Amino acid sequence: MTEFTYEQYQEASEYILQQTPLHPRIAITLGSGLAPLADAVQNAVRIPYTEIPHFPKPTVEGHPGRMIIGHLGDVPVVIMQGRVHYYEGYTLPEVTFYVRVLRLMGVQILILTNAAGGLNPNFRPGDLMLIEDHINLPGLVGHSPLWGPNDERFGPRFPPMSKAYDRRLRQLALDAAAMRGMTLQRGVYVGLGGPAFETPAEVRMLRGWGGDAVGMSTVHETVTAVHAGLRVLGISTITNVAVDDVNADEEAQHEEVLETGRQVAPRLALLLQDIVALMAERGEFTP
Repeated sequence: MTEFTYEQYQEASEYILQQTPLHPRIAITLGSGLAPLADAVQNAVRIPYTEIPHFPKPTVEGHPGRMIIGHLGDVPVVIMQGRVHYYEGYTLPEVTFYVRVLRLMGVQILILTNAAGGLNPNFRPGDLMLIEDHINLPGLVGHSPLWGPNDERFGPRFPPMSKAYDRRLRQLALDAAAMRGMTLQRGVYVGLGGPAFETPAEVRMLRGWGGDAVGMSTVHETVTAVHAGLRVLGISTITNVAVDDVNADEEAQHEEVLETGRQVAPRLALLLQDIVALMAERGEFTP
């Protein structure tokens, strides 16, 4: 497993901060098909991941691989335009490398977005789901970004996960959605390893376990962020309905995921801007 030193995280953080006078306290990670949300950032500095020391680069369509630093409204933010995944062949320290870099940059709040399949039969493609909790299946069988020696400069050996998705931030997101007249579903996100989509039997099993949406990201980043003391807010775009019948004609396709993400992107962009503005208005971070 790839291991990074504290100094390597610092090197990446210092390089990024040299490119901009801003010191954002909020970061937003964009999931599959949601990269156009970065267009809402004003006076942006765009840094390709390939230019940042030790950063891995995405190989999946819909994940351009750039860090964008600028303003959403009046609030400075970092936008992660794309992420890497465990199934791409990267190690979990590589998948979550950016989270610790953000922490060293001074980020206090991490907003994670993703594209997810709907397990909840009441969900439809295009719905937005506020993540209230997660089931980290890779983590439960030993695939954790915290595996190995613990660096106390980031966090404790055994971080609690009972409040992984910050309660105040969840309420703030619901308030922002209500202001827009949007319906924001709520539920449990199930993180899988991928890259194959789920079988019908797996869909029924995950639904029986209490899952509402399923995807291939987010859980490792959440664990790393909570370990490092960041507050996390998660929002899933339901891009397809998970197939639970072996005789069904439909099947999940990555193209469907990207297309639904593109359709939802303008609505999610407005919601995220409102959420960021409310965070500033309510003093949810230290300037």
